Amino acid sequence: MVDSSKTHEPLLVARGITRLFGNAYALSDASIALCRHEICGLLGANGAGKSTLSRIVCGHLPASSGEILFKGAPLTAGSARDALRSGIALVAQETSLAPDMSVLENIFLPSYALPGRLSFSQLRHKARAILSELGHDHALPLDIEVRRLSTAQRQLVEIAKALALNADLVIFDEPTASLSPLEVDRLFDIMGRLKSSGKALAFVSHRLEEVFAITDRVTILREGKTVAEGVPTAGLTQADVIRHMVGRDIGNVYRKAVSPAVTNEQAVALEVTGLHAPPIVRDVSFTVRKGEILGLGGLVGAGRSESAEAIFGLRHRSGGRVLVGGKEIAPNSPIAAIRAGLGMVAEDRRTQNIVPDMTVGENLFLAQMGKHRGFGRGHSARRKQAHELISRLGLPTDRMDANLLHFSGGMQQKVVIARWLLIEPEVLILDEPTKGVDIGTRQTIYELLREVAERGIAVVVISSDFEELLGLCERIVVVSDGYTIADLPTSRLSEESLTLLAAPRSSAERNAAFLRDLVAGHGGTAFWGLIDEDRFVCLAVAESARSAPMGLAAGHVYLAHETAIPLALGRRQPGHVTESDGRSTVLTPLSNRRGHDLGWIGLSLPAGSKLPNAETLSARVAGLFDTPQDEKIDA
Repeated sequence: MVDSSKTHEPLLVARGITRLFGNAYALSDASIALCRHEICGLLGANGAGKSTLSRIVCGHLPASSGEILFKGAPLTAGSARDALRSGIALVAQETSLAPDMSVLENIFLPSYALPGRLSFSQLRHKARAILSELGHDHALPLDIEVRRLSTAQRQLVEIAKALALNADLVIFDEPTASLSPLEVDRLFDIMGRLKSSGKALAFVSHRLEEVFAITDRVTILREGKTVAEGVPTAGLTQADVIRHMVGRDIGNVYRKAVSPAVTNEQAVALEVTGLHAPPIVRDVSFTVRKGEILGLGGLVGAGRSESAEAIFGLRHRSGGRVLVGGKEIAPNSPIAAIRAGLGMVAEDRRTQNIVPDMTVGENLFLAQMGKHRGFGRGHSARRKQAHELISRLGLPTDRMDANLLHFSGGMQQKVVIARWLLIEPEVLILDEPTKGVDIGTRQTIYELLREVAERGIAVVVISSDFEELLGLCERIVVVSDGYTIADLPTSRLSEESLTLLAAPRSSAERNAAFLRDLVAGHGGTAFWGLIDEDRFVCLAVAESARSAPMGLAAGHVYLAHETAIPLALGRRQPGHVTESDGRSTVLTPLSNRRGHDLGWIGLSLPAGSKLPNAETLSARVAGLFDTPQDEKIDA
């Protein structure tokens, strides 16, 4: 075991923690220390015991043996309520919200158990402040029932509920699993402020890049035991962490096998045109070809999951067409979708994917029952294939009769994916397929999806992890505010450009209005975009009707030499740049009040036109963020 001296006196110390479920050890001699003014990463593969240890500390489960000291005294938390009163809160991986209560009621649910009267006007004001910090005060109405929210939105309510408690110790158990990079940044800002105010934080995540970005130290579990405790993050590499977690090196999880690229000559497996499923999905269109892995990218609430549900028949579709293999499928009928060749791994594993009272085998064959016609269930023809598949996924073939809830989240996810592969679909849609799974399981899932694509199956991956989309997919369709606004090869994209493309159209309207004002005052073409090496990502454009168009369109990525302003894009500096044809362009960088880079705003005019003063334009651009409400534009 690796140990390290603590930089602060521990607020909580857990030693020798053991937890038995029946005859199986979930934890065996687990230890962790959490200090004020620090964020400690709690890491481990699926089934290592991270969530079990977190739940014991927070009073959700009793330990079979071991000792927990909090603020120097033995912790006697017999229940979650006791832990809350002591000042310990948990942001759970599987949300623990009351579905029939509103967002406001859920945020302050723990307060209902406290003595005294509640002022709902004060609670509403405090809730708005918390959601504003998370960047979702405009997207999460306080009076809406939680059951009507997406999985990612419910996760945000769970985070807000923990922040409302003002606890001394907060454990974040996979809080970013459904969040986009922008939302993760906002959460990390809040975690940083909590740390600075003297709170102790534990951060459970399978995204190692996040662990290195936010934590001061890490404690790593393997098979229920602590194998590295309190190790400074700065002295570790990702390879070091992975070796502790899985006991071996796994290499690059995104490595791609050399295989022929998907071309336009290959048949279209899924075609979606003008999909409309109010109130979220307004106009979504895309195609995916046989053997292709396509990504659907966007922020929480953009309409990605809702589009998948509408395609599969789980959500009412009021407009548009869905064709599988050239044949249109009936709306609002999952059975019709399955029999047409569609498979779907939904986002919410616990409520949408598994039947908790069924065994592994029974859950595995659920989709087969939907596709099979005639008498019987069609299990016998698939049993050998099922055993081969679960063995390939590293699942224990001798536990087919065990209850699926006895397995870790990663094991459950493998069973769900295997369920759909058994029916050999034409198109497989996966919504957040690696949510809450460890790095080793992610690699297994990625390799399996690539093998599936090589067999000619079209794969659609919805993910809030932009690194995952860029590493796994060949093309990415970006969805924003219920519309498809870009369809681009991954070779022309980066995490930064994806984040800006995915920004809500509503929040970017201030910038678009500014471009229109520039054109109204000066003519020519005004644009907002990201300059990334030799690529220009166009986010918004406005053109004067009196000048020749430059050929730019929002949602497109161009190589600099493909545009009319290659010199300006190549120099990427404030001031005037004149092209070989006499066209002049003035560029100014755009950043929000926090200093985050939001690209460039430019005005380009034909030869002989009078350009505005560069310093004046820079001052006007800076003025876009003079008021706090304008922070909404920084997506």
